[in-house]
Amino acid sequence: MKHAPVALFVYNRADNTRCTLEALARNTLARETQVYVFSDGGRDEQSWALVNEVRRVVGEFAEAFAGLQLVARPENFYLERNITEGIAQVLETHDRIIVLEDDIVTSPHYLEYMNQAFDLYQDVPRVMHVAGFTNLALDDMPFYFTPHMSGWGWGTWKDRWNGHFLHYSTREEALEGLTAKDLDRIQYGGVFRCLQSLDKRPIPWDICWELAIYRAQGLCLTPGRTMVRNIGLQQGTHFRSFRLLQWYEFDRPPQQEPLPLSKVEHPEANPAIEAQFAQAIRDWGIRYTPLGKVVRYIYKKLKP
Repeated sequence: MKHAPVALFVYNRADNTRCTLEALARNTLARETQVYVFSDGGRDEQSWALVNEVRRVVGEFAEAFAGLQLVARPENFYLERNITEGIAQVLETHDRIIVLEDDIVTSPHYLEYMNQAFDLYQDVPRVMHVAGFTNLALDDMPFYFTPHMSGWGWGTWKDRWNGHFLHYSTREEALEGLTAKDLDRIQYGGVFRCLQSLDKRPIPWDICWELAIYRAQGLCLTPGRTMVRNIGLQQGTHFRSFRLLQWYEFDRPPQQEPLPLSKVEHPEANPAIEAQFAQAIRDWGIRYTPLGKVVRYIYKKLKP
């Protein structure tokens, strides 16, 4: 049995990178998995020092996998270019890929789950994406299908990616041919404001892939309970110091047991699950403490 390679994208966070690699190395299939680490270059002397520390940490895991190849960018590619070019490079020699970023800690059975999903659904082209993360916590459903893709610990097949992914350069290009009804569906009636990303430059890769899946009427196989945890939620713009005011409803530890999968010949999205997602993603999953609600109310009142 062939196992999907992992493409890990890193920049300047050595501690997060170590945690991600430690968790991946504890996976049951780690020793049978090829890992490619795409290390983006720095922007200045200070960032290069952090980048070099990350690359030193990566080197500590040289023996943890079937193979570990470090692709050291000689300059700052920026996240979108690093990821899209890295995926393209891996898919030149592999027909499937698992994609991680440097803040995604995996379940010890994550690689098992991903590889089983790839094997089961390789010949079901409507399934375009395998997610490791879910915003939900379903006790009675080991997996489900949704048109919404999650970019935290995910994977796809070469034919799906190469056949559908386009990295749009403008909002107009990205939304060409889509109706107001389409846009409402993609944004779950307005609670999932993902199309705001189209105003960024460059446009993030994940909204481009979300639109590609929607245009193809594709589906994403998603676990009922998350197989990964994003350890970067309380860093940077997520305001670690504001824990007294808010928390993330979907910040949960990954499942520690194997996830049972089976093949569904004609997968479809479940309307009840879609409704649960719309509720979970409200306010991007941020929930406020009583103190946080007061502060938020005052902030909105004072905001010009």
